[in-house]
Amino acid sequence: MSEFLREMFLKDFWLKLFSFALAVLTWFTVWFTLEKQGAPVPSLALAPVDKTIYGNIPVTVLSTAEDVRSFRVFPKEVSVTVQGSGKTLRELQPRDIRALIDLTGVSTAENVHKHIEISVPAGVTLVQVEPTEVQVIAPPKTEPKTDTHIQVLSTNSSKH
Repeated sequence: MSEFLREMFLKDFWLKLFSFALAVLTWFTVWFTLEKQGAPVPSLALAPVDKTIYGNIPVTVLSTAEDVRSFRVFPKEVSVTVQGSGKTLRELQPRDIRALIDLTGVSTAENVHKHIEISVPAGVTLVQVEPTEVQVIAPPKTEPKTDTHIQVLSTNSSKH
């Protein structure tokens, strides 16, 4: 038994001592960070991140081609907060940000609230949308008129 304990503690002694010292150093780093409530390393972002607010982004209505009703949306514009690198945000135009509501499948309804979907270009991250949804007023869906009598006109215009 004594040979087993001696081998357990003395074999690779310097490697074990180094591992113990590294573990103590790691523990003190975590403890100190938790005490100070700060990040142990700075942010890993490669470029500084800026935020910009774009107001008056128009809400686009998406509906099927067969549905030609005129939907009313309130509010018609939203405010969008985005973040990204300074260069990317300087080049970003309000027209590059899309605010969309999908009304496919909406039948006659009043006071329907739909969530706004925002699409932004690559390199830009959406932070906030205000408001997050819009009120939609959809007029009644009318069935297309079909005539029971179809008249075919033919012209016979041959020149001699």
